[in-house]
Amino acid sequence: AVNNIFIGTSNELGALESGLTAALFGPVISVVAGGVGTILVVMGVSWIWPETRKIGALDKNLR
Repeated sequence: AVNNIFIGTSNELGALESGLTAALFGPVISVVAGGVGTILVVMGVSWIWPETRKIGALDKNLR
């Protein structure tokens, strides 16, 4: 039950953030900023925890 509350809340907060960004800067900038943010997070995680670069595909069919 608590897990569902956190997941539901995070989805709503994400939608709010996306909507506010699109309203303030336009949809194209909102999408581009989201993509850039995602890439920066992935780069940060791989820099802080280099062992994550060795994980590979999680699906055995993709290896």
